[in-house]
Amino acid sequence: MINSTNIKANITLAVQVTANITADHLLIHLIGGATLALINISTTTALITFIILILLTILEFTVALIQGYVFTLLVSLYLHDNN
Repeated sequence: MINSTNIKANITLAVQVTANITADHLLIHLIGGATLALINISTTTALITFIILILLTILEFTVALIQGYVFTLLVSLYLHDNN
């Protein structure tokens, strides 16, 4: 039987994952736009922001893997407690 606690927990997990993904994509988009704008102004600064962009992309990939693992683990724990 499905109880309201199980539904609330899954909805909160989904909202958390969605908010984190949205924030990461927004940050990468903003830094990418800044890199493109800085290419004509200062090549050195554009290179530095591009390196930061690459590092943030690696960080986002790592965080996505961890979030997927934690989400799967928590959902399985919630479902196990429900039975």
